[in-house]
Parts: sequence; C-alpha cells; structure tokens
Amino acid sequence: MAENEILNEEEDLLLLTDENGVEHSFEYLDCIEYEGVEYLVLLPADEESDELIILAVEPVDEEHENYLSVEDEATLNTVYGIFKERFKDILEFAD
Repeated sequence: MAENEILNEEEDLLLLTDENGVEHSFEYLDCIEYEGVEYLVLLPADEESDELIILAVEPVDEEHENYLSVEDEATLNTVYGIFKERFKDILEFAD
C-alpha cells in the first residue's frame, strides 16, 4: 500500500482506502513513535492472515492523515521490535 486515507474508525477497526480506491479493513493494534514519525501497527481484518502491517503516519492537516508503506527494512524491523517488546506478555510471536 502506498498512500492511504482513513475513512471510518469503530472501536479498534480502521477502514483504509488504497491508491487504487480499494477499501481494506484493519484491526488497530498500536501506534509507535520512532525517530519523530508515528507508525501504526495493524492486522488485516478481512483476510485470513496473521501478518502485521506497519504504516507511517503522514499528517496532511489538523483533521486528515495519510498512511504510507514503509520501504526501509531497518525501520520496519525496529518498529516491529518495539511492538514485540510492548506486547511480549500479551501476545505470542513466531520468529
């Protein structure tokens, strides 16, 4: 996913629209700040996948944000590591 815009938020579910206009539903797990950037940690809600999605938050204005794919592998690994540390007593991680 490249650029995304939030459309709806109910409890812990986010409905995001990708650059092709396709809507995707995600379960919100966490928001992590790393090097001055916020990253959302999400789990696809409409798929049978347990693969986490990490998106960078890009503020547009006071009411809107874009969510961007993170291409840097080191950043992804660091943010995922922070997430794992925060939830180590709650979730089981298969490495």
